Amino acid sequence: MQAQQEKQLRSLQLIALIIGLALMGVKMVAWWVTGSNAILSDALESIINIVAGGFGWYSLLLAAKPKDANHPYGHGKIEFLSAGFEGALITIAGIAIIAKGIYNFFYPQQLEFLRTGAYLTAFSGAVNYLMGWKLEHEGEKAKSLILKASGKHLQSDAWSSLGILMGLALVIYTQYQLLDNILAIFFGAMIIYTGFGLIRRSVAGVMDEADPALIKALIAKIQENRSPNWIDIHNFRVITYGRNLHIDCHLTLPWYLNTEASHAEVKKLEMQSRNFGNFPVEWFIHVDPCKPSSCHLCSKDDCAVRQHPFEKQVEWTLENVMINKPH
Repeated sequence: MQAQQEKQLRSLQLIALIIGLALMGVKMVAWWVTGSNAILSDALESIINIVAGGFGWYSLLLAAKPKDANHPYGHGKIEFLSAGFEGALITIAGIAIIAKGIYNFFYPQQLEFLRTGAYLTAFSGAVNYLMGWKLEHEGEKAKSLILKASGKHLQSDAWSSLGILMGLALVIYTQYQLLDNILAIFFGAMIIYTGFGLIRRSVAGVMDEADPALIKALIAKIQENRSPNWIDIHNFRVITYGRNLHIDCHLTLPWYLNTEASHAEVKKLEMQSRNFGNFPVEWFIHVDPCKPSSCHLCSKDDCAVRQHPFEKQVEWTLENVMINKPH
């Protein structure tokens, strides 16, 4: 099932790449006939779409490869590199657009056939938005950062096209052609902002930044199905590798359980989240024996070696399970 879904994601990314090539041609024609810097900003971002889309498609191919001796956690980290690469390209495009807009303040360029350029920009913007929505929607369902990044990029491109259309309408109405440069600089700044957002998300993934919402949901599921033998969980850590999760934690069990019984409890915990949403989950659980100080937290009512009465079970939360010490 997972392999089929990954194949569908690659096909969707490839379709977006082909459509992007066609739209890039449309935008370049619009810029050629008008000489508009605002339309050029749209065309330059389309070139970035093509390069980033191609890299994203390759990244999906690589991320789908199974674990091997050189990559024991799989190849999913390539998704963060792909998003970062796309963000860097978007940022470079934004800088180039701003530079061109400033240049033409000093060396103005005559604008022509703006209505034709506006029609072509409107068409390409509408197609970009629909394709971007589809990519982001499917990426959200599949928890694919590559598709989500591509989708957000295409949708931001579409919003840029809408703003450019409004600006072109104003240029056509007022005949004040320097507005075209102002528009180019404004949308260049917006593009840079989008690029920085993708770079920041990429760096967070590479640095294994914790995702509080994800960890909170995982802990809630474990808490809901808690076994009396699970006295304590701490040092809980989650690492994301593409669409795969790797979870480390320490699990405190009754000290008198033999190896077979302890293993059964570990497997029981693993089965709580073998698959979490669309995330395949891999667990690495370190077992700690309970101590007399654990008795007041332990709700196990058939314990024959209890040394202290049960007082209160600690409810596991995002704040207390990530601490690297027993409660």
